[in-house]
Amino acid sequence: MSHTRPPIAVVIPTYHALRFLPACLSAIQAQMLPHDEIVLVDNHSRDQAGDWVRRHVPTVRVIALPYNAGFAGGVNAGIAATQTDLIMLINDDALAEPGCVDALWTALRDHPQAGWAAGVLTFSRRPQIVAGAGIRFHADGIATDYALGMAVTQLPTNPQPIFGASGGLALLRRTMLTDTGLFADFFSYLEDADLAWRTRLRGWECVLAPTARARHVYSATAGMFSPLKQRLLGRNRLRMVIRCLPTPLLLACLPSILAYDMLAVTYAVLRRQPDMLAGRLMALAEWPQLLHQRRHIQVRRTAPLGELARWIEPPLGLVGTWRVRRQLIGIGDRYLS
Repeated sequence: MSHTRPPIAVVIPTYHALRFLPACLSAIQAQMLPHDEIVLVDNHSRDQAGDWVRRHVPTVRVIALPYNAGFAGGVNAGIAATQTDLIMLINDDALAEPGCVDALWTALRDHPQAGWAAGVLTFSRRPQIVAGAGIRFHADGIATDYALGMAVTQLPTNPQPIFGASGGLALLRRTMLTDTGLFADFFSYLEDADLAWRTRLRGWECVLAPTARARHVYSATAGMFSPLKQRLLGRNRLRMVIRCLPTPLLLACLPSILAYDMLAVTYAVLRRQPDMLAGRLMALAEWPQLLHQRRHIQVRRTAPLGELARWIEPPLGLVGTWRVRRQLIGIGDRYLS
């Protein structure tokens, strides 16, 4: 199988993750072919990750950015520096299991209408439990990890269509990115969900490769529920919704979106979590720019509304979101400590 696949460029953005990189790079290198390459994008890490890789893993190409461009900026810089038709993304704190690369390629090869393939991230210390297997989207504007907390044995055995892939483990066609554009400048969080919407608007499919797996240290960079993550999620969710949902679908989802945000803001005030509110205010302050981006994105839509609507699941709601949060905390207590 491996000897027939086209060249792949693996892009790994990194920020203060030197402690994970040796294992991450070793696992990927074991699956590379002579015509493949690995590109590490160092987001101005204080731990000198790029320098370490240059000294100890000279076959990896290092791109050192002069500032922290976040996940989105790092990935975009890596993609722009490569020329292969296939680009693999993997987090710097993820350990690709044997066969991961081939499984991603096989799923994409067998689904020519798909522009990207999603892998399965499992919890680093309990690889039998799924941390995420692609993205699902809810009518209240919440994008969640598919199959979170599920046993890997419960996943389908064959590739399946899915709304979108997580940027933490995916294989993308350059032709899709040329058509849709690269990741939005969200810094971190939900840029993959935004890309999922933009690819869907253009008629590109996504396929889940259930046997392509990597062990992942969940939220190692920003912290599972850190103020930074809360702020970015609040901002980027509204950015995605405003930019990407076609008007009829946006109007249909608007009551659920507004209900969720009213409850979330109330919760933020009562629990004294100002970053949840700050992120939303940041997005609203960008309203003119977001409307301009929306017009550019929506005018290029080719997919019929009915095809897009089938990927919108019932609202998760604040209660559902809280359950996911509690589930993550429970999983973290059991599997991350």
